[in-house]
Order: sequence, then structure tokens, then C-alpha cells
Amino acid sequence: MRIGTDDEAADKPLLAALRGQPVWPPPLWLMRQAGRYLPEYRAVRARVPDFIALCTTPELAAEVTLQPIRRYRFDAAILFSDILMLPWALGHGLAFREGEGPVLPPLRTAAEVERLDPERARGAIAPILETVRRVRDGLAAEGFARTALIGFAGAPFTVACYMVEGGGSKEFAATRTMAYTRPDLFAALMARLTDATIAYLTAQVEAGAETVMLFDSWAGVLSPQLFRRHAIAPARRIVAALRASFPRLPVIGFPRLAGTMLGEYAAGTGVDGVGVDTATELGQARRLVGAQVALQGNIDPLALLAGGAALADAADDALAAARAGRFVVNLGHGILPPTPPEHVAALVARVRAAA
Repeated sequence: MRIGTDDEAADKPLLAALRGQPVWPPPLWLMRQAGRYLPEYRAVRARVPDFIALCTTPELAAEVTLQPIRRYRFDAAILFSDILMLPWALGHGLAFREGEGPVLPPLRTAAEVERLDPERARGAIAPILETVRRVRDGLAAEGFARTALIGFAGAPFTVACYMVEGGGSKEFAATRTMAYTRPDLFAALMARLTDATIAYLTAQVEAGAETVMLFDSWAGVLSPQLFRRHAIAPARRIVAALRASFPRLPVIGFPRLAGTMLGEYAAGTGVDGVGVDTATELGQARRLVGAQVALQGNIDPLALLAGGAALADAADDALAAARAGRFVVNLGHGILPPTPPEHVAALVARVRAAA
């Protein structure tokens, strides 16, 4: 996979913004832009009730990835998958249950860490990589030459949270307790996940992803000391490994709810852009990360759901932040399923009409 030149990147607003080139209006895409708020997605989902089957059926996963691009001509398509497909590929159990979310066997022992199998993962991710290739080809074939393709993975800490807890949690107490009381075991799990994430993202880039995003959705539950050890350090290793293979690859990190640690994350990991969550004010985020890192965010998904004046105000705040430096318009978290598609269209229109 060859990462494009500056001239080629200039034709894709997202890549240009991440590389520090001036872009106006700012690039726009939305987390969970492919999903249940779209009737065309619900039609596909009705045909494939098993979520893992949907993620591993390249024809359907590529179709779902492209649906919001056809509707809104976003500046990026992001691979339709899930952050927990990596532990699944490594051989850890995973199921998605209606009304319950992801369910995994709680990981508690060194033997369970040792059973995470990188060789198995190489074969298991093959359908996901085929989806990347199909989306890249589909973007070209359907005339979306300015739309970049984002690959992604869950950051090791966030993935470890689900594996240790056996699913979602408010506090991830078992995970944090393991990090304190069984540091060797937790370090072994983090090392295994970090290596697997490097291999997974490398394969996505080789298949056609033009930038990648690392989702650390639960980084905000960590103390500053643990944040440095389990959010910053693994991300630094991942970014460095990717840059060794793809020197021009832009990388976005999203340490959700990092708060005042956001600047340390940006400096310590070497990412080109940081996602900003709804709880962080954009001006503060800019002061924390400096001028050399792009900000991405941070419209409240509930403002998008509400529409009207609330959405207009949120969009204008994002546009004001974009005038102050490198910026990608996005949400502070993913689109909520009840969101009316016409509200998304209104956001796109307002950003694209910015003078």
C-alpha cells in the first residue's frame, strides 16, 4: 500500500487537514455514521441479525460503510466493524446480545492471555480486510474521489476492559483492580493486544485504508499514572510501528474523557489528530494539544438528535474552532440511533455552506 503524496492528499480534505494543510470548509465525518439511524442500514440488518456475521460478510459490510457516503458525501468513510472484532479474531469468545451489548468470557488468568492467538487472527480478519478493499474500490467506482477511507481499532486498554469485565461497565472496576493488584498479568494482556493491534491496523492499511483511528473509549476511567502507562504508552508503540511501515500515514487517537491529559496524550503518542469528546471545550483542547495536532469533534450527539437551534449552535461552535487551526468536524461520541437522517443532512449543509 502506498500512502499518497501531498498533492494527492490535497484532493481529500480529511487527509489534508490531518497533514496540516489549510482546508475550508473543514472536513466532516461522524462517528457511527453507518448505523441504525439510517433506514437502508436497518434493511440490511434485518437480513443479517447476527452482528458478527454482518461484520465478516464483506459484501454487506462494504455496502453499509458506503451508505452514508451516498447520502451525505462525507469526507471520510470509516470501515464498518467493531472494536471487539480483534479479541474475537484472537480466539476470545464474543457475542452481541440484543439489549445487552457485547458479552465475553471474563479474562482472569495468564493461561487465558497465552491462548490469544495471533496466528488465528491473521486468518480471522481476512473478511474484514476484504471489506476494506471493497470499500476502497467502491469509493472510486461511485465517484467519491475526495472521500478518504479510515481504518480503525480499539485501543488496547479499552479492548482489555471488555475482556476483563466480560462486557460493558460503568467503572471497569475489575480491569482497574487487575492493573493495580496483578500488574504483570495486566501488562501481559496489554502487550498481547498492542502487538495484535499493530498487525491489524497494518493489514488494514495494506488493504487500502488511508488513515487509521485508535478508539480508547474508556481511557477516562484511568488515574493519570495509569493513563500514561496504559493509554499513552501503548498508543505510542502503535503509532511508531505504523510510521515505521508507512511514514506518511496520518493517525487519529481518541482517548475519550481524557480531560486535561489530552495534551499529554497528543505529545506522548505522536498522533496527527485527537478526537475531542463532548465534555471537553474546544478552546481548552486547542490550548492543551497545541497548533501542530488536528482536533476532531466535538458536537454533542444529543444536539444532533435535537436538531434546530441546538444543532446550529453546536455546528457554529465547531466551525469557529476550525478557523483557529487544523480541525475535523465530528461528534463527541457516536450518532444515536433515534437521530433523524434529515438532522444529519442539516449539519452537512451548514458546514459545507460555511463562508
